[in-house]
Amino acid sequence: MRIYLPTTLPALAAALAAGRVEGDDGTPLRAYAATAALRGLVGDDDEALEYEAMRAAADASLRLLAADPAAPRRRVVLAADIPDTAIDPVHDADPADPGGPDDPAAVAVRGGVPLKRVASGHVDDDAAADDIAAGRTDDHELLWFATQELPYLVE
Repeated sequence: MRIYLPTTLPALAAALAAGRVEGDDGTPLRAYAATAALRGLVGDDDEALEYEAMRAAADASLRLLAADPAAPRRRVVLAADIPDTAIDPVHDADPADPGGPDDPAAVAVRGGVPLKRVASGHVDDDAAADDIAAGRTDDHELLWFATQELPYLVE
C-alpha cells in the first residue's frame, strides 16, 4: 500500500542517517493512505484518493513544523510502499488531534519504514517558506523529488 509520511527537513536528515523512518520510542508511525474510509468520502478515483491522502500528510507536516520552531518552514511528505500487513487503522487516537480518528486517511505503521521503501519525497519550494510559516498553504503544491535527491534537500 502507498502511504504518505509527514515529516520535516531535520527529521528527514535523521531518517537518511538512520536508513529508516521510525516512530518515537518504537511507537507506530502516523501516516496517511487511500483508506476505505477515505474512499467512502472521495469516491473511486485513485488519483483523487492519493491526492487527498498526501494533502492530509502535508497538513500533518505543518503541525510538526509548529512543534519544531527551528525546522525550516517547508512541509515534507515521504511517499512509501509498504505491505498492508504493517498498517493498522487509527481508532484510538486523541479526538482533539486534527489528524486523529476523524481523519479518514489516518493509519498507523508498525515497525518503521526502511528508506528502500520510500518511492519519492514531496517538499515545499523554498520560496514558499514565509507562507508556510504563516499557515497559508492553499497556494502551494508540494514539489516532487526522486529518492536520490533527498540528501540534497537536507544539506
